[in-house]
Amino acid sequence: MPACLQSISGEQNRLGLPRASRVVVLLVDGLGAAALKSRAGHARTLMSLLTASSVIDSGFPTTTAAALATLTTGEAPGQHGMVGYTVLDPANDRVFKQLSGWDDRIDPTAWQPMPTVFERAVASGLSAVAIGPERYRDSGFSQAVLRGAEYIGATSIGDRLQRAAEWLAEPGGSGIAYVYVPELDVAGHATGAESGEWTNWLEILDAAVRDLLAALGPDDGLLITADHGVLDIAERNHVLFDSSAPLIDGVRFVAGEPRCLQLHFADDASAEVREATVAAWRAAEGERSWIATRDEAVGAGWFGEVRPEVLPRIGDLLVAARKGIAYYDSRTLKGHGMVGHHGSWSPAEVQVPLLRAGAFART
Repeated sequence: MPACLQSISGEQNRLGLPRASRVVVLLVDGLGAAALKSRAGHARTLMSLLTASSVIDSGFPTTTAAALATLTTGEAPGQHGMVGYTVLDPANDRVFKQLSGWDDRIDPTAWQPMPTVFERAVASGLSAVAIGPERYRDSGFSQAVLRGAEYIGATSIGDRLQRAAEWLAEPGGSGIAYVYVPELDVAGHATGAESGEWTNWLEILDAAVRDLLAALGPDDGLLITADHGVLDIAERNHVLFDSSAPLIDGVRFVAGEPRCLQLHFADDASAEVREATVAAWRAAEGERSWIATRDEAVGAGWFGEVRPEVLPRIGDLLVAARKGIAYYDSRTLKGHGMVGHHGSWSPAEVQVPLLRAGAFART
């Protein structure tokens, strides 16, 4: 999205986008490149835009909170602070969900202080809108990552893309619009990306994109991308890690998500206990997951450069699944877990499309 702003002003940008007057960024939650390609016959419009160079890496962790904050700020998780699906809130000694768990104990602006693309656009005299389901209008997460944008609520995928087309047709100056589509991600978690439900939503999306393409003017640029992909994991491959006492010894908080655990030790856990628990994870799960301490993960650049305020939010120990498994804590598990997962480093989770249309399709 920073590149989109630069394209409006005619500046060179990291994506090589040509100049455009108005830009729409369509974010399809959970639309991995592999999942899209596997359903190519159900998405002919999207596939017509897919080229060998239109697949990118979404970054780590492959989860919505982290990826959308990176999209709208241009900063890595270590800077914007949205480092997982659920994260430790050190000031309040608790784990909370960054998409839906906000309350008056956390100020979204303080938690995620990096300026958004929308704030920068408005400061430059440009229009900035965010189009999504009405239920997200006033959420803490929206305040953290969409602030500066005028929020436009629309119920269906078709309605949202129609509102984007109407915004493009409005008289006035240049600007940037963000459109959010959560339906595929919701279906992926519930029934998997190989399900009929997921495919049905893909077909609905594809038809709406076809209509939006027809509404693009010569100076309108469109990018279609995703925050992460999806990996279907059968229930038999769900690992109840808490059934092994050495794996939870000294652990007070479990954050992250099933494909990328972030374990936080109790303050009074001794160095010996911490070392033994890390060693137990390496011995038990090292062949099918990446096991890293916080220092190792930060040193390897998993979260980019990390601000001191963000460091405690990252787990003392990270377990990022490498094989087709998902880790669950039976002490808090409700039901049978999810079908579609994401969060770790596999190509199905990391690789997402970046499709260009309108003015951005020009070479």
